[in-house]
Amino acid sequence: MTILQEILAHKRDEVRSNKELYPIKLLERSTYFTSQTVSLKKYLQRSDLLGIIAEIKRKSPSKGYINRYISVEELSIGYMQAGASALSVLTDEKYFGGSAQDLRLARQANFCPILRKEFIVDEYQIVEAKAIGADVILLIAAALTPAQVASFSAFARSFGLEVLLEVHTKEELASHLCDSVDLVGINNRDLHTFTIDVRNSLEIGALVPPGMIKISESGLDDAATVVRLKQAGFNGFLIGEAFLKSAKPDQACGMFIEAIRQGLHVVNGSAGQREAQPSAQTEFVAKKTVT
Repeated sequence: MTILQEILAHKRDEVRSNKELYPIKLLERSTYFTSQTVSLKKYLQRSDLLGIIAEIKRKSPSKGYINRYISVEELSIGYMQAGASALSVLTDEKYFGGSAQDLRLARQANFCPILRKEFIVDEYQIVEAKAIGADVILLIAAALTPAQVASFSAFARSFGLEVLLEVHTKEELASHLCDSVDLVGINNRDLHTFTIDVRNSLEIGALVPPGMIKISESGLDDAATVVRLKQAGFNGFLIGEAFLKSAKPDQACGMFIEAIRQGLHVVNGSAGQREAQPSAQTEFVAKKTVT
């Protein structure tokens, strides 16, 4: 059994339990259930922001704890003050150390798009996402059939939620992308070897239909790589570990964003002066192995 299969099996058990503890009728009483959502699509296209989706997670299945003592309220505010475009909040407890309460706290403290980072296997979790204040849900192609993606995404849209479809391969993009998906996320991590290759974003991104918002995920710890991806038409960049391993993740986020601004300034200036020459400042860090 792979780690993804293990997580999905646990998630199905968790959903069954939560349905008994917190019936949908109870979730529908949330004040967030009737509130208007904030569009991630619009925020990722704002000219005053750079598309950084700053993630809040305490640990991962492969690395254990990254940052055990997160104050969600303080960190979420710090990320947004640093110039992030949106927040991503892990709500899985067993494998990532998160909770639904983490997202509620982020929602209470910020007016910005919030992605619920979760392994969705049931419509119940979509209702739950709306009830805790999320604006966007994640659907992972590797965890769902094309029919499930189509059904879940249409269901989410009925609540005003936007849908981010995460793909890892060209085949997943071709089989799972549908009209009710709002954004495409390309994960640079191989789910079997855990090798990270950012060229995955470039190769799959070239196949994403024109006009679709594209997000690159995993392994983005180098500002020059983000600059290269922006030049390739990417709108969003999901980054967590690169910030969270710092003692002050919000400051690391701010420094990273400033480095991207400087890189874009250099590239755009160089392009204006020497259109035929590639920029030496955009060295592309493509491949590395995560242990």
